[in-house]
Amino acid sequence: MAKRISQSSINWAALAERVPAEQKSNLAAFKVKSDGYLRRVLASPPEPPKINWANYKQVVPIPGMVDNFQKQYEALKIPYPSDTMTAKVEAQWGEIKKAIESFVQESNKNIAKYQQQIDELNALLPYNQMTLEDFKDAHPELAIDPINKPTFWPHTPEEQPDYVDPEKPAQSGH
Repeated sequence: MAKRISQSSINWAALAERVPAEQKSNLAAFKVKSDGYLRRVLASPPEPPKINWANYKQVVPIPGMVDNFQKQYEALKIPYPSDTMTAKVEAQWGEIKKAIESFVQESNKNIAKYQQQIDELNALLPYNQMTLEDFKDAHPELAIDPINKPTFWPHTPEEQPDYVDPEKPAQSGH
């Protein structure tokens, strides 16, 4: 039994890093209980002590009683619960690892894309030094283009002739 316990030892330091500060006292209490159970299990021998049946057969005067007890004792097997969850947990952990890896790959792609945008913005001329032509080259979708997209002053969407207010319901022609 001690062999099984040593295989499933808990990394308390790694666990403590993940526990929120308000739960540290609960973790400490749980660790004290767990250590107490572990000490009691390790204090017991891994196998039960052997019974001297021959000695009892000489001492007990009732014939067959010790043989009956010996048969019952040897037939008694206390099953250790079988491990049915480790395979499921390992499968879940495999799926989680795949999800983590895909998240990291996706995040790295996003980081590269955002870094490219940052580099493009850093390469731009500062706005206080731009001319209108520089602004049009940097942001063609925002710049005023009197030749290709003529607009009325103050050049906001609301002031243009084909503007439709998204807040108002569409009026149907009677």
